[in-house]
Amino acid sequence: MKTIYNVTKLTWASILLFFPLLIMAQTATTTITGSINDRETKQAISGATITLVGTNISTISNTEGDFALKIMEATTKPSLLIEALGYKNSIQDITDVDDDIDIRLSPKSVDLSEVQVVGYKSAKELVKKVFNKKRENYIGEPLKMTAFYRETIKKRNKNASLAEAVVSIQKEGYISNKEDQIRLLKSRKSTDYAKLDTIALKLQGGPFSTLYVDVMKYPEYIFTPETMEAYNFSFETPTELNGKDVLVVGFEPKPNIVGPLYAGQLYVSATSLALQKATFTLDLTNEIEVNKMFVKSKPNGVRVKARDISYEVDYREKNGKWYYGYGKANLSFEVKKRRRLFKSIYTLSCEMAVTDWKVTSADAFSKDGEISPSIIMADENLGFGDPEFWGEYNVIEPERSIEAAIKKIKRNLEKDDNYRASLGGK
Repeated sequence: MKTIYNVTKLTWASILLFFPLLIMAQTATTTITGSINDRETKQAISGATITLVGTNISTISNTEGDFALKIMEATTKPSLLIEALGYKNSIQDITDVDDDIDIRLSPKSVDLSEVQVVGYKSAKELVKKVFNKKRENYIGEPLKMTAFYRETIKKRNKNASLAEAVVSIQKEGYISNKEDQIRLLKSRKSTDYAKLDTIALKLQGGPFSTLYVDVMKYPEYIFTPETMEAYNFSFETPTELNGKDVLVVGFEPKPNIVGPLYAGQLYVSATSLALQKATFTLDLTNEIEVNKMFVKSKPNGVRVKARDISYEVDYREKNGKWYYGYGKANLSFEVKKRRRLFKSIYTLSCEMAVTDWKVTSADAFSKDGEISPSIIMADENLGFGDPEFWGEYNVIEPERSIEAAIKKIKRNLEKDDNYRASLGGK
């Protein structure tokens, strides 16, 4: 007998399809740039965390392994801590901030004999302990976080929409039932709906789409007491993350379950049982229920089918306590109009990285610029005209494809300015 689960609460981002209609005080900073690669294979390492030692200032490497980290110009003898899944931690002393740094990380594997799992009755019981130890392992005070958010919408390989923002997050303590809040500090976007043909997509949720991937703060989006029983859990090969041995727990829906659930891996500290990282994808077998979760509106005569829905969350540690550091969501859909021979492939990606934080009071969050979880970033704000737009804020170094898109957008803006100038400013 099959069990049917109502999982409509599991969605934290949605898409909208439609027929489109015809300053802050700066401080002196300097930027450290570099690349991170595998010492043996020379391949780029993406998603590595780069932290200025002795601070909460950090960034991550992009898909090319490149990074840029802005620090106070007056910082003397800066050192960087580099952490990446499956690699030994590295400390890099900076002698000249003007030089690009070539960082090579050494892989590290952990044998099963090094990490004892016999003390746990089952992988499922281990996962339950992870959530039971949340009060002990995660920061309980409210935090004021600064983070960088990027969102892209592509039709096949063409960038149709690009939105970026520096945001302030009121991150409530992990033992609090209060919802996190976000406000925009700076943002910019460019959208070319012509590249989306006669159908346009928008991602609803903006930065909240990545914030809600924090499964330790929002376990109801994936592991409720009810849905926990719908999964099979198993131990996989241990590894190292953030300089710590981690147990890897795989999970997938049981075969008799009807309804979209997730499959993925949980990376759990072998000593503290803190969740350090999670990656998971949505089971797309039940097309009707998946569409209910994500497609909030669409024209008649249009069929939408999800191709891939995947998520990632990374946590960072300070003084023995863990906190949200990075979240990512990728959503890919096939869209086909009635009486059209070919279908179109759309990909929506968003990621957010915390670049600094401090403990704050519960009532210290400014409401100026606060956004709601229903925000659509593609409808917000400005273009890409100012090369110094971000000022002192740390951002994720763009991938080459994004850089090319921004350069093209800037060229188009320049053309528009020249055209207006030729008309006498009309």
